[in-house]
Amino acid sequence: MDYVEVKLTLANHDCIEAIANAFVEQSSGGVVIDDPQLIASYANRGQWDDHEFSEELLAKDTVDIKGYFAQDQFLTGRIEGLKDAVAEICRRMDMEMPKVYFNNVQEEDWANNWKQYFKPERIGKRTVVKPTWEEYTPKEGELVIEIDPGMAFGTGNHATTALCINILEDYVKEGMQVLDVGTGSGILAIQAALLGADKVEAMDFDMVAVKAAGENTALNNLQDKVKVFHSDLLKSATMQGDIIIANIVADIIIRLLPNVPQYLKGEKIFISSGIIDSRKDDVLAEYQRLGFKILRIEESKGWVAIVGQYLGEGQ
Repeated sequence: MDYVEVKLTLANHDCIEAIANAFVEQSSGGVVIDDPQLIASYANRGQWDDHEFSEELLAKDTVDIKGYFAQDQFLTGRIEGLKDAVAEICRRMDMEMPKVYFNNVQEEDWANNWKQYFKPERIGKRTVVKPTWEEYTPKEGELVIEIDPGMAFGTGNHATTALCINILEDYVKEGMQVLDVGTGSGILAIQAALLGADKVEAMDFDMVAVKAAGENTALNNLQDKVKVFHSDLLKSATMQGDIIIANIVADIIIRLLPNVPQYLKGEKIFISSGIIDSRKDDVLAEYQRLGFKILRIEESKGWVAIVGQYLGEGQ
């Protein structure tokens, strides 16, 4: 299937995450953030080799945000929804509406043109995410996730995924069972298995994500622990989990929450991320309404992750 690349060029770095989230909420097949200043900061810290990038690129102070939409019957509505969401963000932040650029791309081009920016990176205290096309020698105690996200969301570089990676390191224990809702590339399901979970169910409504997560599970030789399948949220889950994790968006988390308790057992932990900071209170209110005790709230770059423990309604 062919895709339309929609690009916005921003001068204001403060709205990057909000606009990227607008792409996700309109079901973009992926979001690419070309931020030369972020690249320069990695190069300055010695995490990336700066000779790989031109001086002209590293000096650029604008940011390009690109999303990819399938050329299907929903295309027009999604692009109009994106424009409306961006206009509202611009109104709140008192900034001009950025120009919108369109470009037709083939699936293979989209899946490969960003790879030059994806490098091995230590995300949590001991978790390293490594693309398949890069070499990396693990240090003692590190858990290395080998991944090729293709067209699915989840490399570990985005703040929402990084929040989840850090949280999972603290909550997953040997022998647990874990459900990963909206698994994307499968990165969190794979991490849970590497951390000691005995059984992980990784599910996504997007068949592109299901394919990518299955392939990444095989890359990490975890097919005996991680089962990947298509599901509308938790509807196709076949077990209860000590932990359920959902790195999606606020509205979907709020819709998912009432069904979460029946799929929990043991410590009954629900971790949600992908919540833009302006929606934090809405999600927290639903957690508390349903009888969850809030154990932890983490925030990064305008995004929020919430950890709750189900105690039962009325608690």
